[in-house]
Amino acid sequence: VQLQASGGGLVQPGGSLRLSCAASGLTLDSYAIGWFRQEPGKEREGVLCISMKDGSTFCADSVKGRFSVSKDIAKNTVYLHMNSLRPEDTAVYYCAAGERVGTYTGRFDYEYQYWGMGTLVTVSS
Repeated sequence: VQLQASGGGLVQPGGSLRLSCAASGLTLDSYAIGWFRQEPGKEREGVLCISMKDGSTFCADSVKGRFSVSKDIAKNTVYLHMNSLRPEDTAVYYCAAGERVGTYTGRFDYEYQYWGMGTLVTVSS
């Protein structure tokens, strides 16, 4: 199983980015994909958004309204759409796959079995 996160970069405050998580060795109807981030010098946060196996989605209150998640089954890829970015969104963003993540679970990193390498998002003018 491999997860490849990409799409990070430098963006100005108020800007948008779309991160991609390309999965191989698993299918998106068998695993939920969660997005996490870790700011420099800090612990990794709880899940930002989840693309569930059944196609439903979840985003934490902290990013709801600015971030959303979608998936392309044909490409076996999940996307994190980030809008109205703020300097405090600067972090390394990770995607992770969890086989048992469901509607009321998947909020914590230990619930995910596979992790990608991360992609750096820098929000700065």
